[in-house]
Amino acid sequence: PQGTAGELLLRALEDLSELDFKKFRDALAHGDLQGRCCIPWGRLEKADWMDTKNLMLDFYGGEAALDVAIAVFERIQLRNAAALLRESREKDYRRNYKKAIRQAYSCIKDQNARVGDNVSLNARYSKLVIVNKHRDEEQREHEIMAMGRRHAEIMKEQASSSIAVGELFKPGPDGWTPKVVVLLGAAGVGKTMTARKIMLDWASDKVFAEFDYVFYIHCREGNLLTSQASIADLITQCCPSSSPPLTEMLGQPERLLFVIDGFDELRFSFDRPQSELCSQAWEKRPVEITLSSLFRRRLLPESSLLVTTRPAALQKLGKCLECERYAEILGFSEAERKEYFHRFFENAEQAAAAFQFVRGNETLFTMCLVPIVCWIICTVMKQQLGRTGGLAQSPKTTTGIYILYLSALLRSLSGQLKRGMPRVLRRLCCLAADGIWKQKVLFEEKEVQGYALDQREALPLLLNEHLFQKDISCVSTYSFIHLSFQEFFAALFYLLEDEGEAWEPPASPTRDVKELLDSYDNSRNYFMLTVRFLFGLLNKERRRELEEEMGCKIAPRITQELLAWLQNSQKTALALLTQETAVIRELEVCHCLYELQDEHFVAAALDPFTGVYLRGLNLNRFDQMVLSFSIKNFPKLESLDLGHCSFLSRTRNRMHLFFVFREKQQEEGQQSPIHLLCQALEKSGCKLTTLRLWRCCLTEVSCGALAAVLPASPSLTELHLGDNELGDGGVRRLSEGLRDPACRLQVLR
Repeated sequence: PQGTAGELLLRALEDLSELDFKKFRDALAHGDLQGRCCIPWGRLEKADWMDTKNLMLDFYGGEAALDVAIAVFERIQLRNAAALLRESREKDYRRNYKKAIRQAYSCIKDQNARVGDNVSLNARYSKLVIVNKHRDEEQREHEIMAMGRRHAEIMKEQASSSIAVGELFKPGPDGWTPKVVVLLGAAGVGKTMTARKIMLDWASDKVFAEFDYVFYIHCREGNLLTSQASIADLITQCCPSSSPPLTEMLGQPERLLFVIDGFDELRFSFDRPQSELCSQAWEKRPVEITLSSLFRRRLLPESSLLVTTRPAALQKLGKCLECERYAEILGFSEAERKEYFHRFFENAEQAAAAFQFVRGNETLFTMCLVPIVCWIICTVMKQQLGRTGGLAQSPKTTTGIYILYLSALLRSLSGQLKRGMPRVLRRLCCLAADGIWKQKVLFEEKEVQGYALDQREALPLLLNEHLFQKDISCVSTYSFIHLSFQEFFAALFYLLEDEGEAWEPPASPTRDVKELLDSYDNSRNYFMLTVRFLFGLLNKERRRELEEEMGCKIAPRITQELLAWLQNSQKTALALLTQETAVIRELEVCHCLYELQDEHFVAAALDPFTGVYLRGLNLNRFDQMVLSFSIKNFPKLESLDLGHCSFLSRTRNRMHLFFVFREKQQEEGQQSPIHLLCQALEKSGCKLTTLRLWRCCLTEVSCGALAAVLPASPSLTELHLGDNELGDGGVRRLSEGLRDPACRLQVLR
């Protein structure tokens, strides 16, 4: 700013003796000013410090006036004055640069932000687990395959040895300080957020005090730079002012840090011979060569680099970058997921409730290690909370969240790459299904290439590369970010249309979904999530979302096969022979139907059944919602037996309903752990005759909800509540329902 330049200039002129000031004005009027015009002596002859300063600002402008003053000081042998002005100017510029960086990086925009919607980065940012040690093949497999509690334990273990961002350039145990740090992380895991937080924290004097300047270069924008540029030009583009003190900056390259965000997105070739690289900071070359020279340490070798990249093309990265320290962002541990929810919602009650709700869905909770999944879940939940009923109905199924996650990842693709996605997606689904059948989560490079998956720009979004030592060399293997994501693609394999593509995969399972379902019947656990996703992908709205986002056709051709399988899977051999009516014996059936979210299909699927028989289950809130959805759409339900099941609705310290966020006091019945179940029975319109809830840890608080069911279900004749702690108060509440004329109960135990 001109005001600041004027202050620095005036201070420098005031420090001159009378003789030196006269020499200064004379040189300003008659000297060689490196192509700049001189100020007429007539205007300078009687000028004092203030007049001279104003004349220089008028003639040259703020920053140029300082350049001229430094040149004149050196011309008249006042080297000390030149050095002092240079130093003052640089310090002042650094202070203003940090201020500009704080302003530029203090806020972020969510992907669905409306005009003017900003979020404070400090308020939203939660610490990520960053590790700087390599894991072997077995450890990687465990990370990818673990679910729920086991996955949380693995992340907790990793978090215990996590490295803080501020330690990335600290000396190692041997006292050696790295100059090049590579920060790996899967798509959506928080690399750009971390890079932006580094910029903000440095400008706030919280980290990296050893660097005078930190410059942020996003590689996606680097691809757009087609003209020639020197590294000095690239630095200028990073600066808020058009004329930064480049000479002073570049004079101490060891005090510079370049944050290179999204290295994998660069579409440059890095196979240039050394002779083509440049070593001069002012040398204008194609941006590709300038950046290659910086990466390969021909240009500003004393500077430091922090490079973020997806785990893709690691061998290519190694060819152009001598990585001195490697760290990997793993995502959120359980504690950080909880913190993220609290930061997002700001309301402690809402945050706790939303977190507990997700905690009950093992698949979603595991994928919450990825910050973008946390953001998606919090966003849809917050929108749901603004509607009547809160989270009494889930805002999205697991399938719906995974589709939103995939959509969020693909937003960064250019139009041309987006058009090629249907082909990539079909081949990726083949790879995923093949892996599921072979119980495989790590794929060799030749396997991936066998599926013609060589589209470098799109693949890093969906596959991660890992380098493992094998004998005396390193080999690349690939995986999906988590087994559940692989299972999502495997399910899609059975639904995607070929659209006339003449391509034979090297080895992939048949598209006969009966084979998958038969194998699921035999193994039970291994294909469970794939089958759930199959049901979820049959939902008309989910199919439409995917088709619009991916540009591919999804056919619901397996609907009848899934329906027949689901109905037969619950019938015993005897029931099949005698054609007796059957009962639902597995909660997983309800999970599959819940993913579908189609009430007509659910009613048709449940038509042959007359009862539900579930014993000894711990039903969390998500399980209760899933069960209630089926009961609500169960036309012929006669018997509901949940003996020895417990209904979990407690936080660690007090009774708390996970999805109630209204300011007003809730009705007492809604505090009941069986509130959802009772509500479903009231609305189902079924002919329920028997309800067994013996030994379900029910207390007085559940009796109000049960009392409301009695008159709403006139067909109910038998109620079993033995071995519960109902108390006298509970019995009194139950009596209110029993006295209702609409109640037809005959047996109460």
